[in-house]
Amino acid sequence: MDKVNKNISVLKHILRYCQEITDMVARFGDSFESFEKDVAYKHACSMCIFQIGELTTHLTDDFKRAYDHIPWRSIKAMRNVAAHAYGKMSIENTWDTIKQDIPTLSSQCAVILSQYDACNQLVLETDYGQENEDEFEQ
Repeated sequence: MDKVNKNISVLKHILRYCQEITDMVARFGDSFESFEKDVAYKHACSMCIFQIGELTTHLTDDFKRAYDHIPWRSIKAMRNVAAHAYGKMSIENTWDTIKQDIPTLSSQCAVILSQYDACNQLVLETDYGQENEDEFEQ
């Protein structure tokens, strides 16, 4: 898989985990109190946050530089806390991540994927147009 397609694949996985967090909030309740009281809710969301952070390590450095408005280092840092100091994770910070950072990250990934799809469509149309022009020139 080339670098561009690898980055796109990683973004799709990140977007999927963002959606899973959004789905869990809808399922378990959109309140800090619900989150704080439900161990399964906390663990499920924390695991998605962990996976998102892990996935960022598979993006190329060029890609991260191109989209440096996304806080890749902070995302990975949250993963490191989840992996190495899980018992010390601030439940308030985790909730803030769920409510503020995940929707933002989801939107940012969706925009990048949309731009990628638009570029691919343009290339396909250009390639198709070139093929047809070549046919008519013969």
